[in-house]
Amino acid sequence: MQRAFKMAGVKNIIMSLWKVPDVQTAELFDNFYTECFAGKTIHEAFQTAQGKMKAKYSPYYWAGFVLLE
Repeated sequence: MQRAFKMAGVKNIIMSLWKVPDVQTAELFDNFYTECFAGKTIHEAFQTAQGKMKAKYSPYYWAGFVLLE
């Protein structure tokens, strides 16, 4: 699936490697978009969002998400 997006011209993809519960997924993306709208790059915003999740949850709830550039 990621190959199709890349061939279509998508520059960045955030995808999960396993099923993450919806509550934690929503929290991660809320943090991510908050950081993006605050002016951080996509990479910085993703790292910050994961860092916030890391402080609250075990890796099962946040480490399954990867940023492909």
